[in-house]
Amino acid sequence: MSIYALKPRFQSMLRPLTAWLARAGVTANQVTAAACLISLVVAGFVAWNSHERWPFLLIPLWMFLRMAFNAIDGMLAREFGQKTRLGAYLNELTDVISDTALYLPFALVAPFALWSVGLVVLLAAISEYAGVLGLMVGASRRYDGPMGKSDRAFVFGALGLWVGVSDSLPEWAFYVIVLMAMALVHTIANRVRRGLAEGH
Repeated sequence: MSIYALKPRFQSMLRPLTAWLARAGVTANQVTAAACLISLVVAGFVAWNSHERWPFLLIPLWMFLRMAFNAIDGMLAREFGQKTRLGAYLNELTDVISDTALYLPFALVAPFALWSVGLVVLLAAISEYAGVLGLMVGASRRYDGPMGKSDRAFVFGALGLWVGVSDSLPEWAFYVIVLMAMALVHTIANRVRRGLAEGH
């Protein structure tokens, strides 16, 4: 089970806005690029001001808005004839770049550490690569959980809220990152296994 399963309902809510953007001449690739640029700006601001707590409140806010950006660029591409080969590259690459940027500021917050957050960043990138590899074996692009992109956004958004409203985190908060890493290993295995089964 993954939060990704809620995507169709989320898209339905955004469809009128997407249609308006299409009529205004906004392209899917522009939305994709804008989401990545804003992610880098938000991440840079949070990291630069990591000695304070309140900037981390921007993480959950932007994670939610970024999911809307991602849903809109996908609908613009599929439903308004804007699919391009460049868009396929941008969609995958900017997601990994944005995720990496938004996760890394948490390495500056105790009890987290660079190696633990870095491990989650690495496993997240591998999980997305495993999902894309489904296409190479005759399967679909795999989005299996339990720790897909939407799930990671939820967890890091919740962590950002926690950091933003707390003076300090308890030592056991470190294990949230450990559990994420374990869930990502499971996600990678699921995407490979189900991709192989589908492509057989």
